[in-house]
Amino acid sequence: MKKPVKTFLKMGGIILVLTTVILLILRYNTKAHSPEDTVSYTEKDLKMEVFYNRPYKKDRDIFGNLVPYNEVWRTGANEATTFETNKDIMVDGSLLKAGKYTLWTIPMENSWKVIFNEKMYPWGINLEEEAYRDPKSDALVLEVPTQELRKTQEQFTIRFDKQNEFVLLKLGWDHTLISVPIKPEKA
Repeated sequence: MKKPVKTFLKMGGIILVLTTVILLILRYNTKAHSPEDTVSYTEKDLKMEVFYNRPYKKDRDIFGNLVPYNEVWRTGANEATTFETNKDIMVDGSLLKAGKYTLWTIPMENSWKVIFNEKMYPWGINLEEEAYRDPKSDALVLEVPTQELRKTQEQFTIRFDKQNEFVLLKLGWDHTLISVPIKPEKA
């Protein structure tokens, strides 16, 4: 092999290795500020799971500022948040088929739209910092009221709470909480 070709291949290999290392460092640093978390709920043969990244408040005004009102939010940080259910469920009275979805929200002052989208996305936002969500792939869109938290919640948190015949999918951050009622579909 000729010397210029060998040199070109070596330089290409070095650039590839450096790019990979830089991307891994950036990913680690991003995750340190908004760590990953997975929450799950299991009852009988129903299993639901949410994977998301948990940003911190850090003395910032969150809803209406950092997260603008009336715009699609990736519902966390970094990758798009995912919601998975192994059974058909009723979400606030509407059927959501078993499967894996990306979970998006549109925060508003007194309510939020909650969106289950059938498409998986590589990241939560594009280079223009707009949500990757394609509305044509929305499986379910619903609106739920907000609740005001008395105490500031420093880190964005998603959890499941059982309440009577419902499982509540709760999303809370800063002084805002929403609860999405879920009920297993009858067999």
